[in-house]
Amino acid sequence: MSKPTFGPILFFAISFALSLYFTFAAVQGDFGLFRRAEILAEADQMLIQLAKVRADVARMENLTNRLSDDYLDLDLLDEQARSVLGMVRTDEIVIR
Repeated sequence: MSKPTFGPILFFAISFALSLYFTFAAVQGDFGLFRRAEILAEADQMLIQLAKVRADVARMENLTNRLSDDYLDLDLLDEQARSVLGMVRTDEIVIR
């Protein structure tokens, strides 16, 4: 009577379990495919946000330049003074 050998079966079971583990880690792990997709989507959102911030900075630089000593925009200065001081001329009507 021959003894049952579990060597090849055990080897294939361990190999199968390890391959499942590494496949799961490659897809779901910290450095897996799903995480890469999340990072790419987040990068796209940050690029959009960066474009908005750059536009805001350009607008603010324009306003700052228009109120500088080199170039003074009197209309902008008048608008800013009225906004800060909350004052209007006597011949103006304020609509809220």
